[in-house]
Amino acid sequence: MPPEVTVILPTRNPNPERLRRTLAALARQTLAPSQWELLVVDNASDQPWALPPQIPTELRRLTEPNVGLTFARIRGITAARGDLLVFVDDDNVLSADYLATVIRLFAEHRRVGAAGGRVMPEWESPPAGWTREFHGLLALRDAGSVALYCRGGAEVPWPAFAPVGAGLVVRRAGALAYAEAVGRDSRRQALDRAGRALSSGGDNDLVFTILHAGGDVAYFPELRLTHLIPRARLLPDYLARLNEGIMRTWVVVLSIHGQCPWPAIPPWTVPFRCARAWVRSRAWRSPADRVRWGGRCGQFHGQGLLSQMIFRP
Repeated sequence: MPPEVTVILPTRNPNPERLRRTLAALARQTLAPSQWELLVVDNASDQPWALPPQIPTELRRLTEPNVGLTFARIRGITAARGDLLVFVDDDNVLSADYLATVIRLFAEHRRVGAAGGRVMPEWESPPAGWTREFHGLLALRDAGSVALYCRGGAEVPWPAFAPVGAGLVVRRAGALAYAEAVGRDSRRQALDRAGRALSSGGDNDLVFTILHAGGDVAYFPELRLTHLIPRARLLPDYLARLNEGIMRTWVVVLSIHGQCPWPAIPPWTVPFRCARAWVRSRAWRSPADRVRWGGRCGQFHGQGLLSQMIFRP
């Protein structure tokens, strides 16, 4: 019998301790080992690394030579045998009942095609107060204690509570449709992180694809995980780069799905727009202003990309 759930864990040059904790949480899952499988996708790591032996379920280690989270996830999607796919990053610590809760919720809500839950931080060092505004950039999510739903449809706008990639659950049929769409459209292959690039639009593209195909999107507070966040991710330069990458790819994702409110602009104007935004926002005043300016630049870079892209269904 095939498993009901496939956990897809892409990784590239993982931090050994964070990966250990991620795998230890998977080893503690209350779901019977026969009901799930784990696919660890090594995305062209520079150095060899080992998997611990304590995983109680079937574990397959796959390789994906094309660097990029999108390619690694699609490698997992096409190899998965479960009807429900759970995406786990190599710094995510799932609650012990996560997979069992996934099966229950998706059985109770047959229309739901994509869902996520609470993603809470574990900080390596306490964050400065000014960073609170930007914690959402770090794939954290807490929309409260009540389940939220968005009915799927061809022109449905993005729901504010839409899941992030950490712990994202999708039905395999929707994930396969997304993988086929990415294969037909080179724009969608460059929406996620690749090496040091901080692009971050693949999660949104996947959820949007399922939503516009008619699958409901949900937030289930019972799904809980901890996101391990090293101190380096709270530095102003990192957050500014992250905000730039998220906004740049968000503009492209919205355009792909017919909901972009911003027009295309000539790419040669982008440096001038960014310089003007630096002055107008007084980005030198504080770390928070610097990070906000990064988001504005990301929007301009995304608009510049729109004029260079060939749009096709």
